[in-house]
Amino acid sequence: MEVVGEAETETEALKPCLLRRNHSREQHGVAASCLEQLRSKACDILAIDKSLTPVTLVLAEDGTIVDDDDYFLCLPSNTKFVVLASNEKWTYSNSDGGTAWITQESFDVDETDSGSGLKWKNVARQLKEDLSSIILLSEEDLQVLIDVPCSDLAQELCQSCVTVQGLQNTLQQVLDQREEARQSKELLELYLQALEKEGSILSKQQEAGASFSDKMDAVDAGSNRESTSEITLTGQVLTALKEKPAPELSLSSQDLELVTKEDPKALAVALSWGLKKTETLQQACHQELSLRLQQVQSLRSLRSVSARKSSLSREPREPKRAKQEPT
Repeated sequence: MEVVGEAETETEALKPCLLRRNHSREQHGVAASCLEQLRSKACDILAIDKSLTPVTLVLAEDGTIVDDDDYFLCLPSNTKFVVLASNEKWTYSNSDGGTAWITQESFDVDETDSGSGLKWKNVARQLKEDLSSIILLSEEDLQVLIDVPCSDLAQELCQSCVTVQGLQNTLQQVLDQREEARQSKELLELYLQALEKEGSILSKQQEAGASFSDKMDAVDAGSNRESTSEITLTGQVLTALKEKPAPELSLSSQDLELVTKEDPKALAVALSWGLKKTETLQQACHQELSLRLQQVQSLRSLRSVSARKSSLSREPREPKRAKQEPT
């Protein structure tokens, strides 16, 4: 009876996994209780020479190297692994399919769509580490998490569907607040433009001076065209700055910081704007970044105070003693 019990325990400890070679669509199902056993079975099933060390196991999802047994045991059943022999390197490609084991129909999906699954998981992990980072996310990242099926996001965050649904509602509220702020700024700009036209605020002399200033900005920009190569902003960020109203509301805090650190003249050339307009944009980005950081700091302070109060409430209190009347 004891032998049977031990055999059942060993069987229960086995974890089903899926294996394949790099750039291969053929997969094999195996069960192993530890990484060493999984490597050994991988070499046997995939006909890998065991002398081609090291044999490395990586997650097919994102290439994460799995070399710790505790981490291996935490992975869900039927986790997909890519087996790398010797000096092979894991590379993501459309033919690999990332987290999806590609079927024939999925070859029509372009690389951007294939990588979208990895993007929302990375954003979700950032949120899992610090919930207050919601404030720091870009509008695009917020929308990505809102569009993810509730069950998938719940599994990634290790939370219930009810909790995650509440989180997605909060993300939508943050997105709506930014849109409302954008619309308010647009209305204010339209109002100021109407006042400018109605009152004829700008005289011909001022217009001539503004025109001369723009020309000087253009000359300065032309003399600094070589500095465009120093721009660290991505094309996506530059497009948002050019095309979106109140672009500071669309960007993540990291992108806002990069915008504020750019040389105004170089950024003006990259955007094909005047220097004054560019500096106004950088000032707006700086204000938005400061506001978000203050909000995060406030949230963390409230969390710290709440934690201290909770800790004090759990401490045992001495029973109150009745006052003794003097005899």
